[in-house]
Amino acid sequence: MGGQAPVVQRIRLRYAKRGPLRFTSHRDFARAFERALRRAAVPIAFSQGFTPHPKISYASAAPTGVGSEAEYLEIGLQTETDPEELRVALDAALSPGLDVLEAVPAGAGSLADRIDASLWRLELFEVTPATAQEAVTAFLAAGEVLVERMTKQGRRTFDARAAVVRCMVVTEPDLPSGAGGVPCAIIDLVVRQVTPAVRPDDVLSGLRVVAGLEPPVPVRVTRLAQGTLTAQGEIVDPLEADRQGVGIGGH
Repeated sequence: MGGQAPVVQRIRLRYAKRGPLRFTSHRDFARAFERALRRAAVPIAFSQGFTPHPKISYASAAPTGVGSEAEYLEIGLQTETDPEELRVALDAALSPGLDVLEAVPAGAGSLADRIDASLWRLELFEVTPATAQEAVTAFLAAGEVLVERMTKQGRRTFDARAAVVRCMVVTEPDLPSGAGGVPCAIIDLVVRQVTPAVRPDDVLSGLRVVAGLEPPVPVRVTRLAQGTLTAQGEIVDPLEADRQGVGIGGH
């Protein structure tokens, strides 16, 4: 068996999961992305061995059912390719709602090492901002908020409070929310990456534990950003260093 062509270029992509496509699982997205690579005739590099796999590295995929504006992956290519042409071709090859937003040549270091926190937007329909604020205040005042979740290792109990850097009710949301006079509380949430991972649904469970908050309809959750957490509590886009390396500005 002949060897595979070496990786000559690595490209990092930011993509979004929007609308009904937020219910796409990570495994389903991976299959769709590999089909898109073939459809777009991307010169993807493959691993060695009897069952070669395309050189794709995913970073911290969002849970199924959660929307995202900030998902990241890296691909290895056999030939040099224009990043913007690659972005356009892949975006066209994927279903609307799985949208490739940016492509930049990869710089030094690991993409995963640049991600240690996420910013989430929680939209609580039929919940007033005042009710949400009471629950958030109680959650933040607690030294520990124990919640349960089923994991691959079985049901586990863990602290949903310790990983939360910021949890605040937003009075002027950036995203569309309630309509027709129906109240909608918006919570901005910054969570550190820890083990086991604390997800937005864990924080919602914590709000129920400390304050009895039970939204009457499913909460719409969107990841707005992920990256490196600064001392000021802000999140640095993991592609920022790569953009600087090729002399282009951020979006």
